[in-house]
Amino acid sequence: MTSWKRWQDYATMAFGVLLFIAPLVLGDTSHHLASPAAYALGVLLFVSGIVAAATREPRRSLIVNAPGLVAVVTFIVALLIGFWVPRLALTAGVLAILTVVVGATLRLGDRSESS
Repeated sequence: MTSWKRWQDYATMAFGVLLFIAPLVLGDTSHHLASPAAYALGVLLFVSGIVAAATREPRRSLIVNAPGLVAVVTFIVALLIGFWVPRLALTAGVLAILTVVVGATLRLGDRSESS
């Protein structure tokens, strides 16, 4: 599949935007650690979606690619900030899992096309 044509990359970018606005929507902007983490991870997810969309090579792994690596980091940070802001941590964790699931649909779609 050519670059900029995969819906999975656009979904990753949308997840990044959702994570970036999550502190604003949830009203958790007063936390000095969790809110900047959500902003930074949202930007990283968005940028990783752009990087994935710009590359023509298919993703060889669910985790060893730009969105997969950022999803793992997002999930770990969600576990860490879960003690202070559970709603924001849940949002980050769900978006991280969705990023990997979306990557899995791309991977499974490539496998079925090559058979």
